[in-house]
Amino acid sequence: MSDVLPHHRNPFWPITLSLVTALLLNWLPWHGWLLALRPDFVALVLLYWSVYTPHRLGIGMAWAIGLLCDVADASLLGQHALAYAVLAYGGVTLRRRIRMLDLAQQAIQGFPMLLASYLVFGLVEWLVRGEFVWLYLLGCLTSALLWGPMTLLLQTLSRPRARSDVL
Repeated sequence: MSDVLPHHRNPFWPITLSLVTALLLNWLPWHGWLLALRPDFVALVLLYWSVYTPHRLGIGMAWAIGLLCDVADASLLGQHALAYAVLAYGGVTLRRRIRMLDLAQQAIQGFPMLLASYLVFGLVEWLVRGEFVWLYLLGCLTSALLWGPMTLLLQTLSRPRARSDVL
């Protein structure tokens, strides 16, 4: 017998729990400067899972979650989806390099991907509505700064638990 249980009967529970939590955090009523500094929690979680478990959460799932965000935010349908697909593509493509780095270096590598994701989102906004909110680029920096704590939290959440009935 093994001393460690498998993750759970449903291996997607950490992914599902983290995504639901990230969606709820994104949907909090942010105002003023907090809105400009607000990290994109969904983007952070998508980037984490696309780097660490690309076989479970990849580009297609990022697209689907982006569509959900588009509907919830009343955004142009496909705006978040395209931005999150670009982000997941970067995470899946660069996963081997990112996983070799420490958390601070991972955050530095993740920042351009988060920035590219927002730039795609902003480009669609600019093409459709003729406006681009440069101030929201600060949220990319805030998101990158939260990479370390969020990674530690998600690694703890997804770690197999020791069996309590084995001494």
